[in-house]
Amino acid sequence: MVRPEVLPLVPYEPGRPVEEVRRELGLERVFKLASNENPWGPPERVIKALLSADLVEALRMYPDGAARALRERIAERLGLTADWIALGNGSDELIHFIGLVFLRPGDEVVVGHPSFVRYYASAQLNGAKLVKVPLKDYRLDLPSMAEAITERTKLVFIANPNNPTGTMVTADEVEEFMRKVPRDVVVVFDEAYCSFVDDPDFPDTLPYVKEGERPVIVLRTFSKDYGLAGLRVGYGVMPPEIREYVDKVREPFNVNSLAQLAALTALEDEGYVEWVRRRNAEGKQYLYRELRRLGLSYVPTQANFMLVDVWRPAREVFEALLRRGVIVRPADSFGYPTHIRVT
Repeated sequence: MVRPEVLPLVPYEPGRPVEEVRRELGLERVFKLASNENPWGPPERVIKALLSADLVEALRMYPDGAARALRERIAERLGLTADWIALGNGSDELIHFIGLVFLRPGDEVVVGHPSFVRYYASAQLNGAKLVKVPLKDYRLDLPSMAEAITERTKLVFIANPNNPTGTMVTADEVEEFMRKVPRDVVVVFDEAYCSFVDDPDFPDTLPYVKEGERPVIVLRTFSKDYGLAGLRVGYGVMPPEIREYVDKVREPFNVNSLAQLAALTALEDEGYVEWVRRRNAEGKQYLYRELRRLGLSYVPTQANFMLVDVWRPAREVFEALLRRGVIVRPADSFGYPTHIRVT
């Protein structure tokens, strides 16, 4: 009765909700460091725009299904037109759409492992074979990923920076990889955490999309840098012909009116993302110092989270911290049994 592709799927498990932990453990203060969220929230002007919005109209009426104003604003910032931009209820919805558009049973999807689990779910749901290429020194191994491509490969997902490790691949590595990829393979660069990168060798992938010589998609989100995770707005930059296919599988009104308003308003604050990046860099250096002082090793990160080796089963540390009101992500499910991921 149930599709065989659905049977092995596992529901996504987010970090424990703050209110649930507070209620369950009787704690007054709980700090959530499990889901890579922005601790500073959205720009102040976004809060003001939402508070002054006509909520009755926003709630009783369907939103602009095409999100024209938001797509045009994003495109303008990137030197494109709106037909190059697709919107999703978070960038993970766009990953789902991409799978629906391109994958058939028997196709292959090349991914680094471990990486963002939604790539795996998209492949499995559409009956495609996952080709998992192990990371090398916590980084995506692009040469090995290129070697893993076969005549059945349809998609390659590259999370840069990678989740859960926070590491990145460089511009030279991406250029070499792209030279090896057949022109009929769709390459998806998932750059959800790109705004936190402070390494000058981070690649600019948009030219690969704009040149139009091969199918390339770049995914980004408002959840991390703009602090809009609760409203769910992600976008994909892709050739117009691919966006048209994505529109065919997109649910109507998938980005609500308040989310569109918040994202549009956030884009008006030119300096906010850089401010967040600097604050994140300061926090990262603080954690590096304190972890070294404690004798713990960690994976240097280009994101707003890091992997920490706690030298004991990750679940034990997770439970101990939880009892103290600190929620982290045990990384055993990613294949790192003694690591935790900390925002």
